[in-house]
Amino acid sequence: MLGTRTDVLHKFVKWVRNDPKSIFWLAGMAGTGKTSISVSLCRMLQGDPDVLLAGTFFCSRTVNDEARADVRRILPTLAALLAERSPAFAVELAAELKPSSGGAAYKPASEQIGPLLQRPLTVLASDSRPVVFVIDALDECSNERELSELLKAIATFTSSARVKFILTSRPETHILGSPISDRAQNEILQLHLIEPLEVTKDISLYIDRTFHQHPLAGSGAWYSDANVRALATLPNGLFIFASTAVAYILDSETEEDRTDRLQTALSAMKDSKVATGPLDDVYELVLTRASNKAKVEPRELAKTHEVLACILAARMPLSVNALAQLLRRKTDVVRASLRRLRAVVHVSDVLDEPNLRTLHASFGDYLFERALGVRIDRSLGEDALARGCLQLMTARLHFNVAQSRSSYEPNPSVMPDCISLSLEYACLQWIYHTSGLPETWILEVEIQDNFAPRLLFWLEVMSVLGQVRRAPAMLLLAAATVCN
Repeated sequence: MLGTRTDVLHKFVKWVRNDPKSIFWLAGMAGTGKTSISVSLCRMLQGDPDVLLAGTFFCSRTVNDEARADVRRILPTLAALLAERSPAFAVELAAELKPSSGGAAYKPASEQIGPLLQRPLTVLASDSRPVVFVIDALDECSNERELSELLKAIATFTSSARVKFILTSRPETHILGSPISDRAQNEILQLHLIEPLEVTKDISLYIDRTFHQHPLAGSGAWYSDANVRALATLPNGLFIFASTAVAYILDSETEEDRTDRLQTALSAMKDSKVATGPLDDVYELVLTRASNKAKVEPRELAKTHEVLACILAARMPLSVNALAQLLRRKTDVVRASLRRLRAVVHVSDVLDEPNLRTLHASFGDYLFERALGVRIDRSLGEDALARGCLQLMTARLHFNVAQSRSSYEPNPSVMPDCISLSLEYACLQWIYHTSGLPETWILEVEIQDNFAPRLLFWLEVMSVLGQVRRAPAMLLLAAATVCN
C-alpha cells in the first residue's frame, strides 16, 4: 500500500523516468498536502541531472494574485521558464512569436499550446532526458471553461520530445469530467484514498520533526511521544490541520505556554466528527486567542479583524507597508495585528515584500461561512480597501506623478520609486472593490469630487504600469457604479 509522502515522491520520480504515459494527475481533497508534495518534487527533479524540469506553475487564490488563477497565463509561463533553461528552445520559441504570429500568449489554451510548446519542443527531440512540466492546484483557476480547454489541450498533446505533465488538483466535478481522469491514458493517484493509518504515521513524523527543530533555550523536551501521537490522530488526513495546529503551538516563547497550547489544541479538537471539524476547530482556537478581550482592547480587535478581512479581499499580493498605507495606519500597528494571526497568515519579515496571504484557502471559507465565535463579513475588507484606494489616489495623484522628464519620452523600463506598491494597487483595483460593495452610493462623492478631477493623473500611472488597455472597462464600471 502506498503510504508516506516519501513513497509518493519516489513514485513520481519512477514514473518520470520509466513510464510511457505523459500525464500524472495527483488528486486530493483540500488540505491533504498536494502543494507541499509538488514543491518537494520540484526540488528533487531540479537536482536530478537526468531530468529537465522545464517549468512550473502554482495556481492559487490565496496569494490574491489574479495572474495565479488565470488559465491563460499557465502555458506562456511554462514556455518562458523553459526558454531560460534551454537556449535551443528559446530560439525556436522566438521564431514562433514573431510579430506575424498574432499574439499567441493572449489566445485560449487550445491555440497557445502549438506555438508556445508543441512546435518549439521539436528541438529537444534528441535529448534523452524527460522534459517535465508541473502545474499545481488546477482547481484554483478562476475560469472553468478555459481550464477545460487547457486540460483537453494537454491530454491531446503530442511531441517528439519526452514531455511529461504532472498535474495536481482537488477532484472537482469539472476536472473529473476532463480527459485527464482517463486511467487508461494517464497515471492517477488520489491522496485522500491512501490508507488512513499510513497518513497518520506521516503526519506524526512531520509534527515530531517540526517540534524538534524548535527547541526552547535552556529547557528540556516540552512535549512527549504520546503528545505527538495524539495530535497526529486528529486531522483526518489533513496536513493543513497539522501545519496550522503546529504553528499555533509554536507561536509562544515559554515551555509553560507551549504545553498549555498543546493541551488546549488536543482538548479542543478531540470531539470533531465531520471532515472539516478538526481544521475548523484549530482556526476557531487561533481566532479566539487573537480576540481575547482580556488582552486586546476592542478598538485593537476591530483593527485586527479589518486587517484580516483586507488580506482575504485583496486582489493582488500586498506588503505590510502597502497595506498600512491603504488603511492609513502606522506600519507598527498593522504588524501588531498580524502578530496575533501568525498561525493562519504568512507574514514576511521584510516589510516591503508583497506576500501577505492566508496559509490556506480553507481559512477564508471558514471565516466567512462556518466560523462560530468570530465571523467577519465579506464586505468589511472590500469596504476598507475601496476607501483606502480612493483616498490614497486623492493624496498621491498629481501632475507628472511618474516624474517623467518629457512627455515625448517612452515610459521607463523600471518602475519609478515614486509609484509605490500601494499606489499601484489603488490605481489597478479601486473600482473592483467599490463596485463589489452592497451600498456603493457611500463612495459616489469620493469618486465624483476627488477621483474625477485626477482622471488624467490616474491614466498616467496606468500608462507607466502598462495597463492602459484596462482603463476603458474600469471607467465604464465606475460610471455604472455611480449611476446605480
